[in-house]
Amino acid sequence: MLELAKQLEIIKRGVVEIVPEEELVLKLKKSIANNKPLHIKLGLDPTAPDIHLGHTVVLQKLRQFQELGHQVTIILGDYTGRIGDPSGKSETRKQLTEEQVLTNAKTYEKQIFKVLDPEKTKVRFNSSWLAPLKFEDVIRLAATTTVARMLEREDFTKRFKENLPISIHEFFYPLMQGYDSVALEADVELGGTDQKFNLLMGRTLQKEFGQEPQIALMMPILEGLDGVNKMSKSLGNYIGIDEAPQDMYGKTMSIPDELMIRYFELVTPVPMEEIKSIEKGLTEGTLHPRDVKMRLGREIVAFYHGAEAAIQSEEHFKKVFQKRELPDEIDQFIVTSDLYEEGLVAIPRLLTQAGLAASTSEARRLVKEGAVKINGEKVSDPNLRFSPEDGMIIRAGKRRFAQLSVKE
Repeated sequence: MLELAKQLEIIKRGVVEIVPEEELVLKLKKSIANNKPLHIKLGLDPTAPDIHLGHTVVLQKLRQFQELGHQVTIILGDYTGRIGDPSGKSETRKQLTEEQVLTNAKTYEKQIFKVLDPEKTKVRFNSSWLAPLKFEDVIRLAATTTVARMLEREDFTKRFKENLPISIHEFFYPLMQGYDSVALEADVELGGTDQKFNLLMGRTLQKEFGQEPQIALMMPILEGLDGVNKMSKSLGNYIGIDEAPQDMYGKTMSIPDELMIRYFELVTPVPMEEIKSIEKGLTEGTLHPRDVKMRLGREIVAFYHGAEAAIQSEEHFKKVFQKRELPDEIDQFIVTSDLYEEGLVAIPRLLTQAGLAASTSEARRLVKEGAVKINGEKVSDPNLRFSPEDGMIIRAGKRRFAQLSVKE
């Protein structure tokens, strides 16, 4: 194992808070002295089918722990996921079915190993220890804390003051997550800053069960492509780790310049010394922000798709967006008779059917924003109905193209 100072340097990269840091130092000292790895835990509720770069902030930290020789366990919350984490929520989450959770969990298992080493990762489902609990066990668990303590949570306090409903089962979420730490006898639990209450509940319950309490290590919440809100699929400001290389690269090029260093630190494996050198170059003006962002795009694409895909994505970006040329390959869309109405085709319907927009409302929005072009000519009327011609190039946004094939 690496010496204490070097381990701490790597572990503290990008971290917002460690509670308590002095106990982490003691655990690391003991780990090094006994050549025994620490047990690191991360809980993931499979409440959505896809993982984006925002989710990988904690996964990248787990990967660093793995490289330091520590044991990592991912807990897929098939039980907690049915409640839904109330952290940061202004209303009770809709409960998911067991089938929904398990379907999402399968996708999670596949995606997390794009970041983590599968040979060094254990995956557990928390139903294996939560399902066997008897009601008397649940009562004992509930007796470890108070309603007053639960109402210390900012989200619960806000809802209580605004007379918004708080369901009793939501109080069980932090208790269940804390009990996960008891079941695993975790040394360290990772989470975002919004998880602080839940992580500290793990410490509380471990003490109640006679265990040495875990360390709570909190990572920042990554801002999305808009540079303001946290990365979220529902907000459309995300980069999915399953996305095509060209899309990942193109989206990376759209992030605000001020977020580049943050992304380098939190979602890439680039060494901190090199990141500090890049930051210095930006400050002193010896590095152009565009070149740095292109490097960031290559790093992100290479991590998930390989170096060759990163180079190809950059060449595609230069050709299509810097030189304003069309890509070499454009998907064809066959315009069939059912799209016509009185001999014409409505642009919102065409965009939706061609897969250039997810819905008619999105198609209309893209037109209003000036993001839709036909053969290079901007479309300004969302109600446009036109006569499509064979070979027409339809463009929606920066990265979506379709070539029309009209069947007589």
